[in-house]
Amino acid sequence: MPAFMDVHHGMKGITAEQLKEAHKADLAIEKQENVHFTRAWADPESGEVFCLSEAPSAEAVQRVHERAGHKADEIHPVPLSV
Repeated sequence: MPAFMDVHHGMKGITAEQLKEAHKADLAIEKQENVHFTRAWADPESGEVFCLSEAPSAEAVQRVHERAGHKADEIHPVPLSV
């Protein structure tokens, strides 16, 4: 299944607990779109949050994020990884 890296802007000051809760919200509904979020990272200083997922499409990733309450600002395919 294709991999995607998405970016959320404007989350300056996000805490570890808030990141964990947002990730849990995605995990709770990901199966409905055949998406699997594998990891999330955040930079509280810049306000950027990054999520790595496997999904049938970028649109499926966005649907999960929107339903979980945190729409992604960017979604990038990850065609190669090591």
